[in-house]
Amino acid sequence: MATFAVRIFKRYASFGVTGSTAALLSLGLIATPALAKVSQAEADKLKSELTPVGAERAANSAGTIPKWEGGLKTAPPCYKGRGTRYCDPFPSDKPLFTITKANLATYKGQLTEGQKALFAKFGDSYKMNVYPTRRTVGFPDFVYEATTKNALNAELTNGGESLNGAVLGIPFPIPKTGNEPIWNHKLRYRGVGVDRWNNQAAVTTSGDFNLVKIHEQVKFLYDTRGITPEQLDNVGIYFMQVVTAPPRLAGQITLVHETMDQVKEPRRAWQYNPGQRRLRRAPNVGYDNPGTGADGLRTNDQTDTFNGATDRYTWKLVGKKEMYIPYNAYVVHSDKYKFKDIIRKGHINQDLPRYELHRVWVVESNIKPGTTHIYRKRVFYVDEDSWQIAAVDIYDARQTLWRVQESHLIGIYDLLGSGPVLETVYDLQSGRYLAQAMNNEDPETSEKNFEVNFFDPANVAKQASK
Repeated sequence: MATFAVRIFKRYASFGVTGSTAALLSLGLIATPALAKVSQAEADKLKSELTPVGAERAANSAGTIPKWEGGLKTAPPCYKGRGTRYCDPFPSDKPLFTITKANLATYKGQLTEGQKALFAKFGDSYKMNVYPTRRTVGFPDFVYEATTKNALNAELTNGGESLNGAVLGIPFPIPKTGNEPIWNHKLRYRGVGVDRWNNQAAVTTSGDFNLVKIHEQVKFLYDTRGITPEQLDNVGIYFMQVVTAPPRLAGQITLVHETMDQVKEPRRAWQYNPGQRRLRRAPNVGYDNPGTGADGLRTNDQTDTFNGATDRYTWKLVGKKEMYIPYNAYVVHSDKYKFKDIIRKGHINQDLPRYELHRVWVVESNIKPGTTHIYRKRVFYVDEDSWQIAAVDIYDARQTLWRVQESHLIGIYDLLGSGPVLETVYDLQSGRYLAQAMNNEDPETSEKNFEVNFFDPANVAKQASK
């Protein structure tokens, strides 16, 4: 015990914390301050000037971002019912204009550094078709009610790694610190669970790619109606991923129990290798370890744009900004297009994505002293209506822009909510990129209420070995 305390004392001293303060920290006698919780007066804004999840209700002064009217609550005539493809509710919409390298200067104030870098790298082949802004994202009333409660009760402790007093709704609809929009993204409402295909393609500089087919089953325990924070038993999400192709990867399974308080207990993870026929604990599933089948183009914490612990970074809430981001991506999600129609040399087929002007929260993260990650800095752009991270600028150890992420979302009009239907990770240095979260050639994502024991390691091991 004494040796452990000395090690911790020395660690704090190495960060410039010395004397009695380091001693108290090493013994856990100084509590880190709790973050968040807003006053009743601030929470009341969720029923007036703010939407029930914290976005601005009003249109912007130019009228280019419309007033929020509750989201898209009615399925369009083209939709054939639960379990079928989500079709485009706005087939008659035409681009307002197209951003190209030639007119980039006119719009650069509403673009991320990463987006501007893509124009610089790919010249005349890269463009962004900008459409009328449609604020299609809304959530069920019970999510709104829970969000109001969370605004009054939710808090972060242990340096932002321990979430307390929140369940079901957005934890921090009126964010005060940089950690909070990231937690909102991680726990945004997506139904009780999903059964989906998350296919990915690592694309070479010539435009060739190998498709990795991934079947995922997820239970969002945090989103269970009537559950209390205590009943979560420190687990917010259960996740299982099975690779079905190519043959060299087929049969690999990753199982994750995503803990709410990662100081109390880090993420629980297991992996099954069909060659070994054993499910083993996998503490390396997280942070900057390579993602499954991604050919080194993404890290584990880039799944769903960002996931997992935030403890290796400091987080700064820069503020809110109007920016052009991928949105209402029903066309690029259409089953009329094959993967080969979407994937092109250098970047995806930019005739298919839809960009719109939306307000986003800008969050900057920088690597903490004494920790490691291949990404020294990341800048996140978080959509105010959905709390989904829409884009990320990623910097290497030299503070050079390295990679660019985008997440193309759709509004889920039959269940209410939103979800990504295509995610990209562009490597500016190698010229390669990763396209993931695609299911154009597979069944549509469906909501499914899994039992918790479905994700029990013993059950997964038993099913895998059959």
